[in-house]
Amino acid sequence: MMRFCLVIEYDGRPFMGWQRQPHGSTVQSAVEAAAHAILGEQVVVHAAGRTDAGVHARGMVAHVDIERDMTPFRLLGALNAGLRPNAVSITECALVSADFHARFSCVARHYEYRMVNRRAPLTFETGLAWRIAPALDVAAMHAAAQLLVGHHDFTTFRSAHCQATTPERTLDRLSVARNGDVITVTASARSFLHHQVRSMVGCLSLVGRGRWLAADLKAALEARDRTALGLNAPPDGLYFMRADY
Repeated sequence: MMRFCLVIEYDGRPFMGWQRQPHGSTVQSAVEAAAHAILGEQVVVHAAGRTDAGVHARGMVAHVDIERDMTPFRLLGALNAGLRPNAVSITECALVSADFHARFSCVARHYEYRMVNRRAPLTFETGLAWRIAPALDVAAMHAAAQLLVGHHDFTTFRSAHCQATTPERTLDRLSVARNGDVITVTASARSFLHHQVRSMVGCLSLVGRGRWLAADLKAALEARDRTALGLNAPPDGLYFMRADY
């Protein structure tokens, strides 16, 4: 048995998320189907994270065990051929030790959320970014974001369907930066709660519009109550960027 580490890039728009579902197409099922078609083996692909429907990835890390003797170069090419025409690409493939696990060996996960701050509708980036027409105060957003950095109970920013055993997480980084019309929120932590990044971004957008103050964001965090959430951002602009090991 050989274990391979895969780095996967995908457009989340056609999928119901990463995790295999009984009904509907998912990224996990697409990669597993491609592997079965070329190897003749039933395999399970384990990923560093589980993205929701419509969420994208530029560097999702996963691993897969296969019985056939194969080089990483050949496996990468074969999987990409089998994945066509899905909006999924294996960008890296490497042989790893049997004790490597894409999820449990991961020490940090990094996400980016992309907003386009302009009045004009999106053309090329529809479904790939969140357009916000009112002008956003990025400096206020970044300053407020620092209130969320550190170890907190993130119940307010957690989906009602989250299956994590505890709402406590340590957020290592949450930054907001502008480049022209594009505003990027970068979030890093060992792990995140379901919808945590989208919920934080949604509330930061309220700060940027002047509808919330930093004190309102702090109050929402301290409420430890999902009903205190101001806004949950859409999945369009969220990208899983990379995982650290």
